[in-house]
Amino acid sequence: MPQLLDATIRLLSQEPLAGAIPTGEVLRIAEILDTAGLACLEVSGGGAFESAVRRGVESPWERIRALDGRTTTPLGMALRGRFLVGSRPVSTDVVQRFVACAAENGIDVFRLHDPLNDVSNLREAGEAIVGAGKRLHVGLVYSPGRTGEVDALVEQARRVPELGAARVILNDPTDALLPHLTEELITRIREATGLPVGLHVQGAAGTGLLNAVVATRVGADFVATAVYPLALTLHRVAGQSLVEALHGLGRETGVDVDALWAASDLVDEYIGDEPVAPVAPRIAVRAAEYDLPAGLVAALDVHLRAHAAGDRLLDTLAETQRIRAEAGWPPLAAPIGQILGSQALLNILSARRYGTVLDEFRQLVLGGYGETPAPIDPTVRRAVELLGADRPALEDDPPSAEDVRETAEGLASAEEDLVLIAMFGEDAGQLLQTIRQRHSREASLLVGDVDAQRAERIRELVKIVQESGVGEIEIEDEGMRVSVRRADEPQVAHSSAIIVGETPVEAGTAAGNGGIVRVESPMVGVFYRAADPGTPPFVDLGDVVAAGQTLCLLEAMKLFNELTAEVDGRIRSIHAENGQPVEYGTLLFEIEPVSTPPAV
Repeated sequence: MPQLLDATIRLLSQEPLAGAIPTGEVLRIAEILDTAGLACLEVSGGGAFESAVRRGVESPWERIRALDGRTTTPLGMALRGRFLVGSRPVSTDVVQRFVACAAENGIDVFRLHDPLNDVSNLREAGEAIVGAGKRLHVGLVYSPGRTGEVDALVEQARRVPELGAARVILNDPTDALLPHLTEELITRIREATGLPVGLHVQGAAGTGLLNAVVATRVGADFVATAVYPLALTLHRVAGQSLVEALHGLGRETGVDVDALWAASDLVDEYIGDEPVAPVAPRIAVRAAEYDLPAGLVAALDVHLRAHAAGDRLLDTLAETQRIRAEAGWPPLAAPIGQILGSQALLNILSARRYGTVLDEFRQLVLGGYGETPAPIDPTVRRAVELLGADRPALEDDPPSAEDVRETAEGLASAEEDLVLIAMFGEDAGQLLQTIRQRHSREASLLVGDVDAQRAERIRELVKIVQESGVGEIEIEDEGMRVSVRRADEPQVAHSSAIIVGETPVEAGTAAGNGGIVRVESPMVGVFYRAADPGTPPFVDLGDVVAAGQTLCLLEAMKLFNELTAEVDGRIRSIHAENGQPVEYGTLLFEIEPVSTPPAV
């Protein structure tokens, strides 16, 4: 009898839906789904942790505990191999501690895959999961494009049983599987491993449901689904549709469709009238045409438009495919797909292939993330080596939890907090600080020291603007000025893609009074003075810098851009705070030029 995993709670906990539904209502949805007879509720994963940490409102661990306390259905979590729930590989120590924390907080089933389909990268996490007495489901990612990919995937599958896995999951993040391939892969993987096989697919035009039906016909006993509103908007298999389709074919699932519809109704109350990225037909069509994740295509589109290059989307998608071939045909699962897309974006916007190379792309090409399915193009490898000759060596040992213990003092009250800081650095520290303040009643209803009476007045202003034709209201009271403005233009929804990297960008500079050079932000982003939390800033007041020396990082959609000095000089002033959002043209530094090159 086919079993269904439901990913509704995880999808509601990550972009683009994170925060759209109050946590209390998410818990109510989980309680409804708990009555449906599902095999597993997948409640967390990489996107969920990243969204929780960056939003800075709620601990992802707290949500897992709350869900565990309200349900009896096994809870699941999706992990990205050595990346776990982040965008960079973590140390063995962090892997072990993270798995232990997840198991202790209520996770029963771990869906573990490696973004490169390098099964050897799963050994550490697999051992920790099995050692914790939890179920290990090993995912294999299907991404088309090269000859022999089916045979290569089956060969990787032969290594899965040695990890102690209870099941193999065929994962298709790009809607690329066709029914005949699904049938072949399910059959051959089951024969090669002797393990039960499940299916986790996305499909914007009905292919997901079609592949799920075909998979169960040839022996798949486990299919990932979501309730109908999310399946429709986020390109998943709808649980209601699959249950009814299999019922008509005599393959019962034991799932109560009425419970799924009840959960759908509650979801619909909050997002039924809201457009959800990435559902724009233009994006979905291009994602299907180029066999790319829809979230990645949407993210690239947003960045291109921000750079007044919206007409270059097709060029960027083609470049992403070309880079993938040159980089050894890695699958397009996160975060590898986002790394390839980021490098393609740089190549297109700079009109120069590999003129600048992301650190993460360099890691990928030089084997820092594991072995790619096919050999790296020798020309690209050589270019990456030459461009990175003056950059620091690849980091073999990511920081352990003990490495950040001193930094975490006063914030990490438990093992799970220490793990968050080790993985997410300053962002996690800010989240934990917010939680500490809330618990100590030091935090106010709104950001800052605004009392409840003022908070209520602000709510009243917002309501006036929402319900009237007034465009903007501004009041000033006892030193506090509040402006509420109507947003007439729809905002671009945040994408779920995780684009990471580091690239030099040209600073906006202008000569000020007395020859002082103003360094202005060349983009919209977040200003960071140091490469990592706890490390010294790139420059301080009074420092002498050389042209080309790094001044700061500007982050936009997790793409870290290295801003460099264009003149030799002395730092006269720094106008932005670490972690501060900045707009295009925001003044960041003032540099007093010097006549001779400084020694650095």
